[in-house]
Amino acid sequence: MRNSLADVVAAALRVLGEHGLEFCSMRRVAAELGVQPSALYHHVPDKQTLLALMADEIVRGVGIGIGDPRRLCVDLRRALLAVRDGADVVATAAAFRLGASEIEDRLAALVGADGARTLLLYTFGHAQSTQTRLQALAFGVLADPAPSASPTPLGATVSPGSPADAEAELDASYGRGLDIILAGLRASSALGTMEDSGLR
Repeated sequence: MRNSLADVVAAALRVLGEHGLEFCSMRRVAAELGVQPSALYHHVPDKQTLLALMADEIVRGVGIGIGDPRRLCVDLRRALLAVRDGADVVATAAAFRLGASEIEDRLAALVGADGARTLLLYTFGHAQSTQTRLQALAFGVLADPAPSASPTPLGATVSPGSPADAEAELDASYGRGLDIILAGLRASSALGTMEDSGLR
């Protein structure tokens, strides 16, 4: 039975989930489908196109019907974190303008083009950092997985937190940063309105 483009993208996402982006090659995707690598080129001209299609699939449905930029960004980050190296895939595709532009368009309608780009770059970066940290915890690379939310008193013993604690702190950290950016965008918009009206 001949594979469809959707089959190729689904196979690529399975390879991504099992091996990570670094080892998500056309050869592995072909092996996942039980075909020769050349068969993939009937569906996609190159790996960059496949990467863009993967990015679009990772963020499919994100932000639809959401009129609040904060909720949209939280929804996007959740989608990125749901797939191994999802943040790397989507950030790479966006950087090369290969895919996932609908998300940027939805955000731009809410906060303008510059605000949308700023929020996307922050969300991609934070999600990439989160995925790296959580993977390091999963492999036992980090000895103290959760940073303390408050300063540790001098001489006190710090007990390592759990991966769930680390994830909760990373989520909270993302939310705080998001609020700072959105407050800045609101202040910038208010300042622009004052300047336009001659009140400043």
